[in-house]
Amino acid sequence: MPFTAINPHTEEVVAQFDGHTSAQVNQALDHAANAFLTWKSLSIGERARLMERAAELLESEIPVVAELLTSEMGKTFNAAKGEAAKCAHVMRYYAEHAEEMLKDERVTTSGSASGYRFDPIGAVLAVMPWNFPLWQFIRVAAPTLMAGNVMVLKHASNVPGCAKFIEDLFMRAGFPKGVVTTLFVSHDAIAGIIADPRIAAVTLTGSDRAGRSVAEIAGKNLKKAVLELGGSDPFIIASSADMDVTVPLAVTARVQNNGQACIASKRYIVVRERADEFLTKFVAAMAAVPTGDPMDPATVLGPVVSRGQLDELTAQVAASVAQGAVVHTGGAPLEGRGFFFPATVLTNVPKDSRAGCEELFGPVAVVEVVEDLDAAIAFANATPWGLGGAIYATDPKEIDAAIAGLDVGMVFANSIVASMPELPFGGTKESGFGRELGEYGIREFTNVKSFYVA
Repeated sequence: MPFTAINPHTEEVVAQFDGHTSAQVNQALDHAANAFLTWKSLSIGERARLMERAAELLESEIPVVAELLTSEMGKTFNAAKGEAAKCAHVMRYYAEHAEEMLKDERVTTSGSASGYRFDPIGAVLAVMPWNFPLWQFIRVAAPTLMAGNVMVLKHASNVPGCAKFIEDLFMRAGFPKGVVTTLFVSHDAIAGIIADPRIAAVTLTGSDRAGRSVAEIAGKNLKKAVLELGGSDPFIIASSADMDVTVPLAVTARVQNNGQACIASKRYIVVRERADEFLTKFVAAMAAVPTGDPMDPATVLGPVVSRGQLDELTAQVAASVAQGAVVHTGGAPLEGRGFFFPATVLTNVPKDSRAGCEELFGPVAVVEVVEDLDAAIAFANATPWGLGGAIYATDPKEIDAAIAGLDVGMVFANSIVASMPELPFGGTKESGFGRELGEYGIREFTNVKSFYVA
């Protein structure tokens, strides 16, 4: 099957790659298995030197790769440049810090020496989505490679140029063949690849449906899995919120990446005493978001990724409105060429409507009014997801209450939820399990090997 990228702005085909045959997949897995034997024997310093070189190459090509991201999935050129720069940063971070994160830990026992070490385990299959075509993979690959593993990438079928760029980047930086491998295969091939003895573990970023499938396959084959799945992140506006800070960040939190981020704020939960002020200012700011050509520097909101995604979002909003949801701005796709849906604000959303119980993967915000902070935290937790959450408040007690009370993997105060190399990233409940990034992330795909010397 061919892998085709369609520009979401122009609706034109911009790239197409042939799928790999079974023989080619088998050969690629052989290369990965052989590369692991070489790669794990290198010192962390030697791995770091190559990782730094890859980061330098990427930094030198940011405008070129950013245009590739924009053409294949529609994110704004400014956002694409930021994504590429962030990838280079995380590569440099783990090149610098991996040795400290992976050093042997000594434990006092009855023996003369004892403790534990972190050994690499082999080839890790990464099943990655289209919304952050570089970042989603690099944030896993940088620490995992520095730990001594090798990576096999099965990317989303609509960003094939990005997938090819990733493999080429590491090859051009001097990584041995097979350390980073891209496979152009269908979803039907994933089960067989996970089951293959040359694959040691699997990581997936995607929908909860995809996560359940991968977890089942990994479990049957006793393979380690890390899953970063969907989210419907709460954005709590507390009594002490500073609206001059809160409203601009509320807009950014919803329209970042054209509204297509698992950690984007999607449910805006405001205490009653601040509700009128927040809603008035938020609706006005969302209505004013510059929308259009993603290559235009003035554009903040570009198209969603595909015709299918546009149709899905349109159906979710329309069905919710039919059940009583109120549209304050936006609410329907824009006419003309491209897959554009405007920044949208809904209120009075029934809990059993599609906007009330499904993830909205596009620039649509749901605003819910509650009595107080305790009610806000309870409402935030009343969902099957638990990826991230945000609290906007100037009162430290309100901030502490949200950090302690939200049943999520990450809580950010007076800042949009983000992934960063210093902190572990991941969720609870149906948002997945395991962690990426930080000390916990770099150790996910290692054998924590205990040792004891009498």
